[in-house]
Amino acid sequence: MTYAQTLNSIVNDIISPAAQTNDQKSSFPRAAINALGKAGFLGLISSKDVGGMGLGLKDAAFVVETVSKSCPSTGMILTMHYCATAVIEKYGNNILRKNIAEGRHLSTLAWSEVGSRSHFWAPVGNVKKNGNHFTISSQKSMVTSAGEADSYVWTSLPAEAEGAATMWLVERNNPGIAVAKAFDGMGLRGNASAPMYADHLQVDSSAMLGADGSGFDTMIGTVLPVFCTLSASCSLGIAESALGAAISHTSSSKLEHINTSLSSLQTIRSYLAQAKIKTDMARTLRDDTLTAIESNRADAMLRVMEVKASLSEIALEVTDTAMRVCGGAAFRKDLDLERFFRDARAAHIMAPTSDVLYDFIGKAICNMPVFG
Repeated sequence: MTYAQTLNSIVNDIISPAAQTNDQKSSFPRAAINALGKAGFLGLISSKDVGGMGLGLKDAAFVVETVSKSCPSTGMILTMHYCATAVIEKYGNNILRKNIAEGRHLSTLAWSEVGSRSHFWAPVGNVKKNGNHFTISSQKSMVTSAGEADSYVWTSLPAEAEGAATMWLVERNNPGIAVAKAFDGMGLRGNASAPMYADHLQVDSSAMLGADGSGFDTMIGTVLPVFCTLSASCSLGIAESALGAAISHTSSSKLEHINTSLSSLQTIRSYLAQAKIKTDMARTLRDDTLTAIESNRADAMLRVMEVKASLSEIALEVTDTAMRVCGGAAFRKDLDLERFFRDARAAHIMAPTSDVLYDFIGKAICNMPVFG
């Protein structure tokens, strides 16, 4: 089987049947992650030198979109894992890289902090050096796969160098980290989002990912393109599924007194047409962003910022339209529309939020320093 066929089998057999239950119970999709790991998808972007698939961002976008059509929570877990893997591939040791490549290790990012909120690039957590060891104290406001991931790409202020941030590899079993009460959130309820705390977290120098103070460059140059494109792919999967469910429901639901379907009403078709146009626009922008990154186009970073803002907004609009045209039926759990409606809103507020990105984009097109 091709990897696409293998992925579809996992989605159909494991991910999709559990999606509603994981949402209702806020259950982490461990069976899905285990199956994806066993099939090699946790090592999708890991180098072949350590046993990974050696594939790129375009393939990761396909995987996240495909998974998110059934379970956006699992799609977001993969998104954050691929973001962390991009850093670990660059700076991590070969044992860890091999464990990820072979599907035995799930990682994630621990960036956003209570003190700087959605300004993920500006950690305020302190770090102190003591010989070859470092002590980190910080409060992370929201971490995907909190308590479930095997490791965290953690940020802090630099220990000694100039710069905005330093990155660290923090293992799950480190006694210096703790998970606060998980969010009882509106959407993406299966991705184990929760605040995390580092209370005198002890790490040695080998845990530093890259040079002290170089974290900002890694955030923007390595991780931001991965996160924005894959988060957008999650939103695209949500929009596609919501639109498909709305078309199916309105086409099959009858108005018996006039012997016609809901989709025979011009107003309904107009709403569906607008949603289809927006979804196709979203796919076009996402695919162009992938091309821009792959070809190192001059506008690549502008596209990276545009794609997350645009697709998260489009997912809001399409899921809202789907709820509108399906009426009261959309509020039932079995149609799945209300789950996608909620998940779209959760994906939308993940940092950098649309409002932050609009400011970045505005600065970029006005030839101003984006992070100045």
